[in-house]
Amino acid sequence: MLLSEIHIYPVKSLGGISLQSSVVQVRGLQHDRRWMLVNEQGTFLTQREIPEMALLGTAIEAQHLVVFEKKNPASRVLVPLDFVPENLPEMMVEVWGDHCVAQQLPVETSAWFSAVLGRKMHLVQMPDTTHRVADARYAPPGHVVSFADGFPFLIIGQASIDDLNSRLAQPLPMNRFRPNFVFTGGQPFEEDGWSDFRIGEVAFRGVKPCARCSVTTTDQDTAARAAEPLKTLATFRQVGHKILFGQNVVWMGEGKEVRVGERCVPELRSGSV
Repeated sequence: MLLSEIHIYPVKSLGGISLQSSVVQVRGLQHDRRWMLVNEQGTFLTQREIPEMALLGTAIEAQHLVVFEKKNPASRVLVPLDFVPENLPEMMVEVWGDHCVAQQLPVETSAWFSAVLGRKMHLVQMPDTTHRVADARYAPPGHVVSFADGFPFLIIGQASIDDLNSRLAQPLPMNRFRPNFVFTGGQPFEEDGWSDFRIGEVAFRGVKPCARCSVTTTDQDTAARAAEPLKTLATFRQVGHKILFGQNVVWMGEGKEVRVGERCVPELRSGSV
């Protein structure tokens, strides 16, 4: 099995960036979900409430995070990657019941997002001093996470989406599921049973299958919503009240960089979905 794709999503719920290699950090891949849009109360905003967030793309250029309108790339805003932390005001924010300290980006930056998306919001970033703890029911003690929903990494096998697409009238792209890692080879949904595994020299641990939401039903090019893929996934991937697709992952502290083309070597565990 080989790592075939690497993706980061610098701003939570906006478009992602495909990479050939990436630096692995305890709270996720470098620059992955270190920024987030929040309302005036500090509550996180995603495509669940604002599907048009899918229409904003991201790129990293010359030490800047660039956010742009996919349909009008000239409409863009630049965020320096090296903002001096003490120059930014702090704000308490909330992500799925977790409350943590973030830093507000300049007013003019947030104003661009408010104008494009049609509601008042703030862009915030997570400083290194903020430690949002990953769900201790599943992650080993001491693991932290960025503004991702619950865990630092998500991995999906290409065979899994191929299996899903074989059941759909209209195949869907992998970007509906927003993984960090995609691998080729192996059996459909094999990642369900992965515990400790390696990508190249980097050690990871699968901790929990990923429960999916309405973001997967949002076309990432048009922001239109439909019933799929949740309608079909519910027929064969529902456990209790949750529809599962992909495996949540933490880094076990060994190895520092992943590259497309490296081998994925898992240890299987019993009781997979």
